[in-house]
Amino acid sequence: MTSWKGRLLRAALAGLAALLLLGACGKKLHWDLDDVGSVLPDLQFNLVNDQGQPVTAADYAGKVVVLYFGYTHCPDVCPLTMSHLADAVQALGAKADDVRILFVSVDPARDTQAILKAYTRAFSPQAVGLTGSMAQIQAVTKRFHVAFNYDQKDASGNYVVNHSAAIYVFDKRGHGKLIGSETSPPAQITHDLRQLIDD
Repeated sequence: MTSWKGRLLRAALAGLAALLLLGACGKKLHWDLDDVGSVLPDLQFNLVNDQGQPVTAADYAGKVVVLYFGYTHCPDVCPLTMSHLADAVQALGAKADDVRILFVSVDPARDTQAILKAYTRAFSPQAVGLTGSMAQIQAVTKRFHVAFNYDQKDASGNYVVNHSAAIYVFDKRGHGKLIGSETSPPAQITHDLRQLIDD
């Protein structure tokens, strides 16, 4: 027959376990990127992917999404940022497939679906190029306060697109969480992506 001391000990241990569980549930996560969850809108767009299919944010539900705006002819910032994002996702190992890098072109005249696909996959199998009509692109850039404009064309018809260089990170439910930039180290991005995957 169990003694009252044994019952008391088990009750105390059960209470301690409950407190530890509550403490773990209430644990505040540390973010290496900037926590902007209170002001960053939820992921929302109507665009076309690099396979020619219409897509919305719902198509990426269940994935942690990194959203970046750029263009494939970009000489410096875009390839640097995409390289950092690719390294960060690759460092996740088996969890890499829980992330999607969505590269939204702000140069739809030159960035065809085929060019976008070749460009994004050259960085990461988890990267997807998105394009659309200028109205569709303007709608999503306005939502996330992304500025872009075109310089004058040179004699060969080439031009530079000036654009914001932020990266936006959304959790698996499409809620805006974090913001970074081309200077964010891949290790910091990996750290935050892993926390969002495990959340």
